Amino acid sequence: MFADDNSIDTLRQLFSECKVYLKLQKRYALLELTEKISMLLSGLILVLAGVILGMVVLFYLSLTLAFLLEETLGGLMASFALIAALNLLLIGLLYLFRRPLVINPTVKFISSLFTDTEDSPQA
Repeated sequence: MFADDNSIDTLRQLFSECKVYLKLQKRYALLELTEKISMLLSGLILVLAGVILGMVVLFYLSLTLAFLLEETLGGLMASFALIAALNLLLIGLLYLFRRPLVINPTVKFISSLFTDTEDSPQA
């Protein structure tokens, strides 16, 4: 089938180069996946820390506002009830606007993370 041994050696060399290439591609894919997962986790940790700190700030601001409203509303219980109602209103608004405030930015971040715009050829 082949004319000489030189073509067989060339095919063996091509096969071994293809194996090396595939191993390198696998390693590159794993490195990219590791990079993207670490970026995703760091973003998640950053958002989680922001949410926790925001909750602490909201708690103290709510207490401050309740104590300021105590004299105006005639009692501490009424001011705490008003603050609780305002917080429930904020929760309701967040639920109503969850798509533009939470879901869309999250999807946009994850899709931009996993789609390669840097590696595409420039026109």
